[in-house]
Amino acid sequence: MTNNELAIKAMQEGNFEDAAKYFSEAIDENPADPVLYVNFGNLLAAINENERAIRFYEKAIELDEKTATAYYGAGTVFYNQNNFKKAKDYFEKALKHGLEHSDLFFMLGMSLNHLEQPKLALPYLQRAVELNEEDIDARFQYGLSLAYLGLIKEAKNEFEFVLEKDQNHADAYYNLGVVYAYENQENKALLMFEKALEIQPDHLLAGHAKKLIEEAKQN
Repeated sequence: MTNNELAIKAMQEGNFEDAAKYFSEAIDENPADPVLYVNFGNLLAAINENERAIRFYEKAIELDEKTATAYYGAGTVFYNQNNFKKAKDYFEKALKHGLEHSDLFFMLGMSLNHLEQPKLALPYLQRAVELNEEDIDARFQYGLSLAYLGLIKEAKNEFEFVLEKDQNHADAYYNLGVVYAYENQENKALLMFEKALEIQPDHLLAGHAKKLIEEAKQN
C-alpha cells in the first residue's frame, strides 16, 4: 500500500496521528500532487484544525486550480464556521470544476438558505435529492424550501417520504402538521404536533401550534 492509502486506512480507523504521519510522508514523496493536500486537509478538518485545513486546501488549489474537492473541503470548513458567504463561493467553484455529488448540492443549497436566498437554494436541494433519493436530510430541507415558496402539495410529499424512512423525525411531524393546518385539517394537524412532542417533548414550535389548535377548537 502507498503512504496515501495507509493514511486513508488509518484515518478510517480513527488513528489520526498515524494518518498524519503517512500523509506527510506521501507529500514528501509527491509534493506536486494536489490530492494529497486535499486528503491531509480533510484529516485536519476532521480534528477541527480548521485554519491548517484551509491552508492545505489552498495549496491543492495553487497546484491545480481545477481541484474540485479542495474547494468542497474548504467550503465545508467555512460552512461549519457559519461563514456561509465564503462557503457558498467555494461550493460554487467546486461545482464549476466538475464535482457532481449530492452532498455538494445539499451544502450549496443549505448555504443559500442561511443567506436567506431560498429561491436560489431550491434547485440545488432538488438536485441533491435526485442524486441521492434516500438522503433524509436533503429530503427534509427540500420540503422546507418548497413549503417556504408556497409549494405546499410538493412539500407535503417530501415530509411524508421522510416519515416513511424515519418515524422519529420530530421536525417532519411538526411541518406536516403545519401543512394539515394550512389545509384546514385541524384534527390531523393536532395528531402530527402530538407525535412531534412524543418524540421531542421540548419541541417549542409543536407545543405552541398544538396549544393554538386546541384553543381554536374550544372556541
